[in-house]
Amino acid sequence: MTQITENAGASPLIRLPLRHNATLQTIIDRVNADQELHALWLAQNINAVDRLGMSDHGPVHMNIVANISLRLARLLHEREIAFSLTQNYGASHGFTYYDSEVVVVMAALMHDLGMSIHRVDHEQYSLFVAQPLLTRLLRDLYPVGAATLLRSEILHAIISHRADGHPLTVEAGIVRVGDALDMSQGRSRIPFQTGKLNIHSVSAAAIDQVELSHGEERPIRIRIIMNNSAGIFQVDELMKDKLKGSGIEQYVEVEATVTGETEKKLVTLVKI
Repeated sequence: MTQITENAGASPLIRLPLRHNATLQTIIDRVNADQELHALWLAQNINAVDRLGMSDHGPVHMNIVANISLRLARLLHEREIAFSLTQNYGASHGFTYYDSEVVVVMAALMHDLGMSIHRVDHEQYSLFVAQPLLTRLLRDLYPVGAATLLRSEILHAIISHRADGHPLTVEAGIVRVGDALDMSQGRSRIPFQTGKLNIHSVSAAAIDQVELSHGEERPIRIRIIMNNSAGIFQVDELMKDKLKGSGIEQYVEVEATVTGETEKKLVTLVKI
């Protein structure tokens, strides 16, 4: 019988600027060593890309959304925006902003786990797939009560990322917006490059870059750089819907711009 060694000598799947968050560093080390989680990411990506012709939903998407979400969290924290975890449980369980980073990152990494089962209702499936993984990954890092609360907050952020989700926490709103902002080159171009021409694939191919910084009037400025005005569909119809009702929209300003003197030609002929 041939013995298969999984990910032997492989580079870490998840890379984040962890700064001084030692707890999050430990969790990410565990994530990068967790073969069950890696297999689930593979399964959800097979369903998304190979079977449904959708954009990437594997570890690349997870890494991008986690980095974007962490960046959004830090932009808010730098402007002294209060986070729900510390507001609701800080006094009773000693949570700090750094624990909110744990909620944001773990929800970002697990928000699509239900895609390993099916696209339809995947947000709900993600909850029961993620729960045992969270229990294992958080083990011995928090007392039982605190770990239970963190797990609930992470699961809330996961279910709230769906189109009709209603985030009740700042952390959940961040993940919802972070997921929508993975719209630039790479993930979004898969359907377009495989010949799937519709407004979703063409508009996604028009997005070159997403920049995050502090805004002039609000804590977060999102600048979306396009090579073609077709990208407005991504901004107006998709990203705007995720931002609206996220609970953090009052902290965000959005700017979309087409670069260059002429627009890139994305489609030369479409036959119906």
